[in-house]
Amino acid sequence: MSFFNPQIAIDLGTINVLVHLEGRGVILQEPAVVAIGDGGTKIVEVGRAAREMYGRTPEEIEVTRPLRDGVIADYFVTEKMLQYFIEKVTGRFPIRRRATVMIAHPYGVTSVERRAIREAARAAGAREVHLIPEPLAAAIGAGLPIGTPVGNMVVDLGGGSSEAAVISVNGIVCASSVRIGGLHLDEAIVSYVRRKYNLVIGQPTAEAIKIQIGSAIQPEESETMQVQGRDQIQGLPKTIEISADEVAEAIEEPLQAIFNVVREVMAKTPPELASDIIDRGMVLTGGGALLRDIDTLLTKLTGVPAYVADYPIACTALGAGKALTELPILQRTVPSI
Repeated sequence: MSFFNPQIAIDLGTINVLVHLEGRGVILQEPAVVAIGDGGTKIVEVGRAAREMYGRTPEEIEVTRPLRDGVIADYFVTEKMLQYFIEKVTGRFPIRRRATVMIAHPYGVTSVERRAIREAARAAGAREVHLIPEPLAAAIGAGLPIGTPVGNMVVDLGGGSSEAAVISVNGIVCASSVRIGGLHLDEAIVSYVRRKYNLVIGQPTAEAIKIQIGSAIQPEESETMQVQGRDQIQGLPKTIEISADEVAEAIEEPLQAIFNVVREVMAKTPPELASDIIDRGMVLTGGGALLRDIDTLLTKLTGVPAYVADYPIACTALGAGKALTELPILQRTVPSI
C-alpha cells in the first residue's frame, strides 16, 4: 500500500458499511446510520454512535439511513458519511486522503444511481473511484474460482437487497436482484408483533429478535424471548413473550421473495453452467446468510446444496479489495469497473 495513495474498498450497505484497506484487511465495520441536526444541514454523529441514538433523540435531531435498498437515498448525508469513514481509515491529512476507492453496489442499480455513488465518493475525497457489482465482489471474497470456465453461484443476502448470480470467467453470466433484505425482515417482525399483540416495537428490537431466535424454517425446538414495547391501545409499556415459531411465520413472505430471485436466476442459467452448480452448490454471503437455517431452506426449495461462506458479512468488502489488485483482468469482462 502506498502511503500517499491508499487503496480502499468499501461495501456500502444499507445496514452496515465495511471498509477494507490494502495490506490490512477489513479494518472497519460500522452501521450505515447518520444523526443530523439543524434541519438536515449538520452532521451530529456517524456510524455506531449514531446507531445508539436511534429512537432516543429530541425532535431537533434525526437519525437516518442515507442508503435505502442498497442505493443512495440522501446524497449529502451519504457524502458526509463516506468522508467520515475514509478519513477514519486514512487520517485527516489531505495528501493521504487522495485514495483509490473501490465501492461495491447492488447488481440492479441504474446508471444514474452508479453516477451518484461515484460523485459522492469523489466529493468525499477519493482520487479515483471504481465500482463493482456486489455479487461479483462477494464471489471473489468467498474464494470462488471465478476466473475459470466453471459455473459459480452466489446468493448475496444484504440489508436492503438480495441478489443471486452465476459467475464464470470473471464475469456475471446471469443475475437477478430484489430490493428486499434484512431490513425488510425486521419490518415484517415489527408488523407481526403489532398485528398479533398490539405492541409497538422499533427496528432495533426487531433486529435483536431476528438475531436471537430468528429462523428461516420452523425450528424443532422453539425458543422464546421476552420483548418490551408500547401497548398500541393503552399507550403504556408492555412485555410479551414471542417464540421462534412466530418469528419464522413473520418473515415467511420476504423470504419467499428472496427464493423467487434464486429460482429466476437458475431458470436463466445455461445448461452447462447449471450442471456445475448442481455439483458445486451455491454460496450464501451477506449478513442475511447468518439467519438460522437459511441454507437449509434454500437447499430444500431448490434441490441444490447451499453453503454459508466463511465470514459472510465481510465477503463483499474482501472481494472488492482483491478486485482492486486485479483491475486489468476484471476490466476485460466488466468494463464498468
